[in-house]
This record gives sequence, C-alpha cells and structure tokens, in this order.
Amino acid sequence: MSRRPNTSRRFADSGSIPFVGALHPKSRPSPLLSVGLLVVGALLIVGYLYHGSGGRSSNIAALNRLDGGVSCTLELQKLVPLLKKAYGDSMRTVLHVGPETCSVVSELLKEEDTEAWGVEPYELDDADGNCRSLVHKGIVRVADIKFPLPYKAKSFSLVIVSDAVDYLSPRYLNKTVPELARVSSDGLVILSGYPGHQRAKVAEVSKFGRPAKFRSSSWWVKFFIQNGLEENETAVKKFEQAAAKKAYKPSCQVFHLKPLH
Repeated sequence: MSRRPNTSRRFADSGSIPFVGALHPKSRPSPLLSVGLLVVGALLIVGYLYHGSGGRSSNIAALNRLDGGVSCTLELQKLVPLLKKAYGDSMRTVLHVGPETCSVVSELLKEEDTEAWGVEPYELDDADGNCRSLVHKGIVRVADIKFPLPYKAKSFSLVIVSDAVDYLSPRYLNKTVPELARVSSDGLVILSGYPGHQRAKVAEVSKFGRPAKFRSSSWWVKFFIQNGLEENETAVKKFEQAAAKKAYKPSCQVFHLKPLH
C-alpha cells in the first residue's frame, strides 16, 4: 500500500522567483502594483515555508477543501470525547491505523490515562519532527496492512481505523479487518466514508495508490457477518447517547465491533 512517488515540482525547484521581472527598475510599475506584487510574493513564500515545515495534518484538510470530500481521520479527532464516553476504560491502550496517524496518536496521548500507538499504512515521505520522533520511539510504525500486523493478540484494548479500509479491495479486506479485530481485547472502531463522497481522483491515486471505494452500511454489515464479526451493541448505544447529547452527527460511518478471539 505504498504511496506513489510525488512527481510534482516544488516552488523552490524552479530556481526563479515569481514576478521578479515585474519588479525590474526599468519597468517602473506603479507604487500600488509594486506593493501588491510584493504582498503576493510574500504570501507565496510564507505558504511554501509552512508547507516545508512538515505540517502533515494539513495535507488531508487541503485535499478536502479542493474536492469537497471528507477525511475520516480529521473526523476521528472530533469524535475522541464521544469514544471516551462509549468505551471508558477501554481507551487505556489504543491503536490507531490509517494515514496521518502521527497527528491522531499525538492527540490521543494528550488524553488522561491513555496510551496510544499508530500504524501508518503509507510511506512517510514528508514527516515532521514530531512524527519522526514517534517512529523512532516505536510508537508509530509504517506497515502494509494487507499483511499480518506485528502485534500479538489482544495487544490493545481498542483499535480505531480511519481512511484505510476504503482503499482496500474485498480480497484484502477479508484478511485485514479480522486481523485488526485480533489485536484488540475490547473492541474495534472503523470509520468509513459514506457512498457519494467525492474525491479528486488524480490527487487521491497519487497519495493512496488507488481511488477510494465508499460502501453502504448494508454492504459493511453483510461483510462483517461473513467474517464472523459482531456488532458491539453496548458501545453503539453509549456512543449514540453521547452523540445525541452533543447534537453531533458524524460525517463518516462509524462501526463498533466486538474483538475477534
């Protein structure tokens, strides 16, 4: 599940500065035009420096703004308080699986009495300092989830997956989802996009290797049954109660499953 290499060239690669010709003394532009061009150039430079600083969590957000899609990983960070209500003590040891897992793990580690780990299914080409530190400590691993996870059964109380299963074909889902349930002792939470979500195909294929396939809830229910996975009714009830109190409606499908033992 490696990302395809990003062949797009960055601003600095061109070896030139935008609008430099317009600022040549012989052109004698009006003062307002000169100021305007300087402001635009400054904004471009600031944007480039920010991008180069390693803010990986902004990558998905920017993609969403461009294509109108929804990132379940960003959605997950909003759902953490609801998940705490639903799972309580089961939030003690959490494994997150999905892209941008460094940002998710960092947020989970801020929660009291919560230890968190992550699996990044795609190559970390532009990881920031915090993400590299998490990888160096072994808290975050880069691993192809089409293959068995490098953890023993029941290694984590709760496993949460976002923006990962939508990019797997049924052939690999049949192996991956039961494997995710295997390493959980209390439950598995899967966030999946709703059918009808649109993504920018070119950017998406470049990032994930293939476009996402958003499946209906009925498709997922049938899939879970075929693979011997049961709904965690207790967690579902608590989660829905917490969501109702907050008048919150998730932008992604949220499935609560019992561990597979």
